Amino acid sequence: MGKITGFLEIDRDDRDYDPVAERIRHYREFVQPLPEKELRDQAARCMDCGIPYCHQGCPVNNQIPDWNDLVYRDDWKEAIVNLHSTNNFPEFTGRVCPAPCEASCTLNIIDEPVTIKTIECAIIDKAYENGWVVPEPPARKTGKTIAIVGSGPAGLAAAQQLARTGHQVHVYERWAKAGGLLRYGIPDFKMEKHHIDRRVEQMQAEGVVFHYNQHVGVNADIDKIVAEHDAVLLTGGAEKPRDLPIPGRDLAGIHFAMDFLPQQNRRVANEPQDGVKPILASGKHVVVIGGGDTGSDCIGTSIRQGALSVTNFEIMPEPPVKENKDLTWPNWPLKLRTSSSHEEGAERDFAVLTTKFEGENGHVQTLHCARADAQFKPIPGTEFEVKADLVLLAMGFVSPVHAGMVETLGLKLDGRGNVEANVLKYQTSRPKVFAAGDMRRGQSLVVWAIREGRQAARSIDEFLMGSSTLPR
Repeated sequence: MGKITGFLEIDRDDRDYDPVAERIRHYREFVQPLPEKELRDQAARCMDCGIPYCHQGCPVNNQIPDWNDLVYRDDWKEAIVNLHSTNNFPEFTGRVCPAPCEASCTLNIIDEPVTIKTIECAIIDKAYENGWVVPEPPARKTGKTIAIVGSGPAGLAAAQQLARTGHQVHVYERWAKAGGLLRYGIPDFKMEKHHIDRRVEQMQAEGVVFHYNQHVGVNADIDKIVAEHDAVLLTGGAEKPRDLPIPGRDLAGIHFAMDFLPQQNRRVANEPQDGVKPILASGKHVVVIGGGDTGSDCIGTSIRQGALSVTNFEIMPEPPVKENKDLTWPNWPLKLRTSSSHEEGAERDFAVLTTKFEGENGHVQTLHCARADAQFKPIPGTEFEVKADLVLLAMGFVSPVHAGMVETLGLKLDGRGNVEANVLKYQTSRPKVFAAGDMRRGQSLVVWAIREGRQAARSIDEFLMGSSTLPR
């Protein structure tokens, strides 16, 4: 590394947020970038590790020490070349990835990891500012055509890799624009959508063709798509939400998170809502059930819409504030995490089991709850009630939607209801049909989706050409 003693001389410093009172008035990103000198100092903290455990933590195998050193040496252009060699979309991961690489950093043994995510985001932002991100069309065409169903991070990563190697790639997307949950799930205050738009423009210049409003298996024939292409990759995600089938579930005012969040993203983008009844938190007491990222996104969105109060319930017990490093490092630790949305005014409670919804005139008004034991059963004598005008179910996703495309293809499923395909070939039980991302592995992170999209692209290239120069 360029500064061997950097980690001894320089303290960790990371990006700050705009004040809560300011940021809840809009839907724009509110993270304050570090100045360039500070970024170089932070990069200098990267140690000359014998084993860089950050590589283990990063699903896309980013060469983190290499581009930290390049940033320290002020060679930003080479840094983006290095970063792009493993990650097609660092502007996505630099904003929404939880940074398992930092959990694995050697300096995290003392709770002072290198600010890897911040440096990654700065590299790609500087690359765009300087015009270094340009289309990379293939030198030759292979004559092979590939259909990709779904334009989330897995589909986009696979499409870009396959187009650059010379294949004709067609991406089929059910919604009006590309991005999947990046566009219609993640709020704009976490990632503005122009980041997706400019990547789509780049990919179109590289030869990728996007087909919008094509809900494959509903208004687009999957058998026809399979017949017309040399290979098909399914990256539609795990879109079947986990429900809460308790008394009163049919009351109005109880919605899945993914019925709520996309509406606000479309409002910000001035996209039509196609006659869907608005779900708004304005002037309401909101309860968000589920303590993960989706629940956090519901909290931040509800606060910006003007909710009177926001309460967040998690069925799991409250995790420790600090993990035992001797037991967990370099793996991802279970510990209490407080998101920017939590800081904006949500009331959080753990080990809470909702037992019944109650309402008047067909609309929810009250949640009946109890403390949950280790088997997630209600503890007698701990019952309590919470007022609620709007309940958002953010308890994760159980599997891909099977009706339509998956059932039509007759694909074999794994024990959790995901499309079965291994991580070597990514091939499904149907000839020339592949699967990657959440559709194959279940609900996961953007960074895992990018990894699977890249690896599936190599497998498809090998399937079509006999060999491949694409990285895994």
